[in-house]
Amino acid sequence: MPVEAPFLHPRPVAADAWRDPLALLLASTGEGIYGVDLDGACVFINEAGARMIGYEPQELLGLNMHGLTHHSRADGGHYPEAECPIFNAFRQGLPCRIDSEVFWRRDGTAFPVEYSSHPIVEDGRVRGAVITFVDITERKRAADALRRAKDELEGRVRERTQALETALRQVRELAAWSETVREDERTRIAREVHDELGSLLVALKMDVNWMDKRLSEQQQRSPDAAEDMRSRMRCKCQNMSRLIENAVDNVGRIITDLRPSILDHQGLWAALEWQAQEFVASAELALDWRMAVDESLELPEPLAMAVFRIFQEMLSNVGRHARARHLGVAIARSGAELSLAVQDDGVGAPAQAFEAADAYGVMGMRERARHFGGRIDIHSAPGRGTRMCLTLALPPENSP
Repeated sequence: MPVEAPFLHPRPVAADAWRDPLALLLASTGEGIYGVDLDGACVFINEAGARMIGYEPQELLGLNMHGLTHHSRADGGHYPEAECPIFNAFRQGLPCRIDSEVFWRRDGTAFPVEYSSHPIVEDGRVRGAVITFVDITERKRAADALRRAKDELEGRVRERTQALETALRQVRELAAWSETVREDERTRIAREVHDELGSLLVALKMDVNWMDKRLSEQQQRSPDAAEDMRSRMRCKCQNMSRLIENAVDNVGRIITDLRPSILDHQGLWAALEWQAQEFVASAELALDWRMAVDESLELPEPLAMAVFRIFQEMLSNVGRHARARHLGVAIARSGAELSLAVQDDGVGAPAQAFEAADAYGVMGMRERARHFGGRIDIHSAPGRGTRMCLTLALPPENSP
């Protein structure tokens, strides 16, 4: 015998449970719902709505709802009944939906609401309105938080954009300055080659031509005149030798300016000391040289060159601006870090001078250091001298 499906014979439901479906609907919803007549008096209100404004439903029947819960605006200003969208819903027959106003509780506090008002029409005549409302405090709070977060994010984006624009401008200015420096250096080298090497080579050419002419005439001279000419040619050869020595010295000096050979032959530490000694000798400064680094420590060639160029720029800053009498250089190693500090007793400068947009030398040093993961710290004050310190992380193979 087949089994009958249970849903083919539904159980009977008590009719009493469905006698007032409107009351069940009003009680089951979490929204506030109330009705008003043409005078604005409350005809009905559900539990949720009464609870939101701090009343029991029975207390509100017959009371003017506008005067009770919609009497003022969010700023506390009076809200005339004639301007109330709820009442216009039945006075003008216009439904509305509003989410920018507040309702007032029994205790005098307000809460933001979203409400809608719909006219009730019977036999072609408006009899009142039904209003539904919901507390949107949490929604407003979330919207405010979202707006604040958006404003904060936009502010950060603006700051980062400005910082990026500033950095890009500084990079462009630094690149232009670097190109100017390179062009000036090319011009200086070209001038030295032309003025010094060129003049030396011209003098040598003239001496060689003179020697060639004298030698071609030698057979025509008497023995005494030939001997005298040989003495003169020996003097000329000695002079030519001195010119060649000067040319060699000039070539060596130009090469040293471009890249000190001591850096390749004796290493970074000797090159730094040599550069410091050369600088204090030309600037007539007293030098306090302190190096607490094992000279056997070798840095990769690009890093060594960067350290050397940064040191040169530090000394150049002292020479251009410090008006110092004493220079201190300290090189030390602390674990996996290398530090190189240059201290002078000159006139010093305010901190903002080293952050100026045209402080290209400082920017160049910092860019070199940043490229290798290092930093440049500068401490200075007017009348108190300046201390510049390069700090670099040593490559892993040089770390303890």
